[in-house]
Amino acid sequence: MKTGLFIAMTIFTATYVTVWAMSVYQDRRKVTAPGLRDDFIGLITNFFDTLGIGSYAPTTSFFKLWGLVRDEQIPGTLTVGHTLPSVLQAFIYIAVVQVDVITMMLMIAASVIGAWLGAGVVARWPRRKIQIGMGIALLVMAGFFLMTQLNLVPGGGDQLGLTGVKLAVAVAANMVLGALMTLGIGMYAPCMMIIYLMGMSPRAAYPIMTGSCAFLMPVGSARFIREESYNLKSALGLLIGGIPGVLLAAFIVKELPLYWIRWLVIGVVVYTAAMMLRSALVERRRAEAVATA
Repeated sequence: MKTGLFIAMTIFTATYVTVWAMSVYQDRRKVTAPGLRDDFIGLITNFFDTLGIGSYAPTTSFFKLWGLVRDEQIPGTLTVGHTLPSVLQAFIYIAVVQVDVITMMLMIAASVIGAWLGAGVVARWPRRKIQIGMGIALLVMAGFFLMTQLNLVPGGGDQLGLTGVKLAVAVAANMVLGALMTLGIGMYAPCMMIIYLMGMSPRAAYPIMTGSCAFLMPVGSARFIREESYNLKSALGLLIGGIPGVLLAAFIVKELPLYWIRWLVIGVVVYTAAMMLRSALVERRRAEAVATA
């Protein structure tokens, strides 16, 4: 069954690459090569993503810090740019980590449905709504990181799959996470928490998380690309730097003591959320000033 999953993942990825390549070719005169900062962001965020930190929140922080991407384009840029590195992670973890295939496939399918519905909404949102949504999403993500860091989440069990009510709850939750991912809230931390709470082995989280992303991100990307709701230059940088970042983490480094890095990520994510919400407040004041002028 894993072979069928790999074939399906290849088809989804090939479709995403084709859609993106055709879009880029049609607007080839507007294409700008990514800079070293774009590539660096892709490298460092996907390196830690492969080790379980997640890439969306740190990437958003870099974008805000250096002003590389307009706020309303950040969700689309994250999804489009991180797709191929995430697919590579999925191939690696699904191949080497044991997990119940039925559980994994159902959770993956649910996340894809959520991403399709979520991307269709987020791609059309105005800047201020994106800022508010991402600010709240980042605070939620910081909360997940904090709960994990303080060991407030049960440590899971030894199950490799789910059945009955637990499976239904996990599938429904993954659909919600797929939708939220299109808003810029990464899937890794909350998905891992769900898997822990359902009593599954912590290692089983990796093929489910990466597999979900490998399927939902091409689907979400197609809608962001169609709406031109992303930054092409930065997305290319995430791709170019991201693939070697994944390979470096998966096959050379493999494991790092990440305790203090997680505390740093929590602080950076909270700061970025505050900046997003502050930007939304500025947008509101500017709109009110224009309306009363």
